[in-house]
This record gives sequence, C-alpha cells and structure tokens, in this order.
Amino acid sequence: MSIRIGILGYGNLGRGVECAVKQNADMELTAVFTRRNPETVNILTKTASVCSVSDIADWKDKIDVLILCGGSATDLPVQTPEYAKLFNVVDSFDTHARIPEHFANVDSAAKEGGNVGIISVGWDPGMFSLNRMYANAILPEGKDYTFWGKGVSQGHSDAIRRIKGVKNAKQYTIPVEAALEAARSGENPELTTRQKHTRECFVVLEEGADAAKVEQEIVTMPNYFADYDTTVHFISEEELLANHSGIPHGGFVLRSGVTGWEKENKHVIEYSLKLDSNPEFTSSVILAYARAAYRLAKEGQSGCKTVFDIAPAYLSAKSGEELRARLL
Repeated sequence: MSIRIGILGYGNLGRGVECAVKQNADMELTAVFTRRNPETVNILTKTASVCSVSDIADWKDKIDVLILCGGSATDLPVQTPEYAKLFNVVDSFDTHARIPEHFANVDSAAKEGGNVGIISVGWDPGMFSLNRMYANAILPEGKDYTFWGKGVSQGHSDAIRRIKGVKNAKQYTIPVEAALEAARSGENPELTTRQKHTRECFVVLEEGADAAKVEQEIVTMPNYFADYDTTVHFISEEELLANHSGIPHGGFVLRSGVTGWEKENKHVIEYSLKLDSNPEFTSSVILAYARAAYRLAKEGQSGCKTVFDIAPAYLSAKSGEELRARLL
C-alpha cells in the first residue's frame, strides 16, 4: 500500500513535494489543500484532489502524512501544532532560534492527537544539522564552520523587495573563498560574519526611484546586510527574468578537529551541497522524513521528532537487507 501524502500550501515548496512524490514509488499524492479558491489552483497530479483548507479535517483518515509547506515566520508556528492533532506531519521550519519553542508546541499537540510530527526538515536545518552533529560526536575537540551559497536567499530577496522604490530583486549569498580555504586548512581560524560571506543584490527599480537612496537602505539594513560586504547592481526587469529566475542554493559544513594523545593529528570533515533548486531539494528531504513519520506512527510512536531522533534506515524505501547488501 502506498503512503498517502497530503500537501498544505501550493507554492514553490508544495510544487516541489508534488514532483518528489512522483519519484517515490511507495507514495501517492492524495490531496492538496489551499487557502485560495481551489478552482484556481492547477496541480500536475490528475488523480489528486484540490481542496479548501477549511475542509482538511474531513481527510483525517484518508491521509497518512500531511506536508506543511507554509512559511516559518507566521504559517508553521500556528499550522504545525494545529494539524499535528489530526495528522502525522512534516514541516521545514527554519527559524533556528525558535526551534526549541516550536518543538515543544508540536510535541504537545502531536501527543494529544496520537500522531508523529517531524519538524525543521530540509538541508539547513536538516541535512546540515545531521552533519554538524555527526562531526561533533566524532571530533569532540574541534570547531564548526557553516558556509551558505552561492545561492538565492529568498528571505533576503523579499527584504529588498519591501524597500520603497524597488520593483523586483534577487539576492545571492556567496561564501568568501579565502575563508572557506582557511576553514579547510585545519588551523581552526576565528572568522567573523563579514569574513565568511558576501551578498550580491540585483535590483529592478520602480520608475523615478532614487538608486542611491535604495542602495544605502539595502547595505545598512540591520540583520540582513549591515554586517556583510554587499554589492548592489541595478538592472532591467528583462535582465532579472532572463538571468536570475532560478532558485539555486547550496553550501558547506565543515568540522576541523584533532586526535592523538598530544592532539598532534588534524582532521577535517566536509559535507557540501550544490542545488539547482532549493525548494525541490528541500521537498525531497521532506519526503524521506515523511516515510519515517509513517513508519514511526505504525509502530505506535507519537510526539515531535527532529532529524537527530530518527535512524537513517527509516528514511529509505529499501529494506534492511537491501541496505546492508548495497549501501553498508
């Protein structure tokens, strides 16, 4: 029997989940839930239903795992606990500082409903988190480094688009090569925020907007650009659409550590990603953890989990015998 998947929210991430379901033979997309008029939402899966989110409770026994594809700022803090009472759920909540609070809320709701909720699934948090944890466990004497990019930061791009006079914009986060090589050297350098990344902005202005004023507002924006060396390019909308329409991303997680009685031997662990589509890759990670949520629920487990709590075998469609024979 296929794992019946529901999607809440049909933006970039929801569309990515739909595509990923097609590549997982043990899954089927059952329904997409939307806050829009369902008649205006056209999905690719002809056998799945498109429904109003107001009808979601009617699907309680028709869906095995609900994938929550809303934003971390306002959607997921409300939606994940709410729907964990009805379904096994997986989300991609990525506000790192609020993960403990979100975990507690989802844990309480999921236990109340007798369901499994897996939060903060993706590549960071998610795959990068796992690699940081593995590396810390293996090299307790050492230092962590995380670099993001080169890739589009959707949150930073949105922040630019909210500036008066900006019609459209894309922002790229770029690792500083010298800092990356210093981290790889095994010397455990101390690197500031400004030393590790630069930011490059491509901006389309509204007619009559003051370019110098917009640039100044970008480069001095606290929490987004003020702590980085930031370059702003003003371009036409045609150029933005032609050259900056994708959503690539990626990055590197490193741990530099030592072993030996006198700590004489250095080691560097590195994990990297290069992604053509940030949301499609995130969706693929989410579906692996949807499989885990389904299996854990079948075992009678409930409550909130993170990627740290789930054994790798639960993610794979392969049996234990196949994993031991082919991948171990």
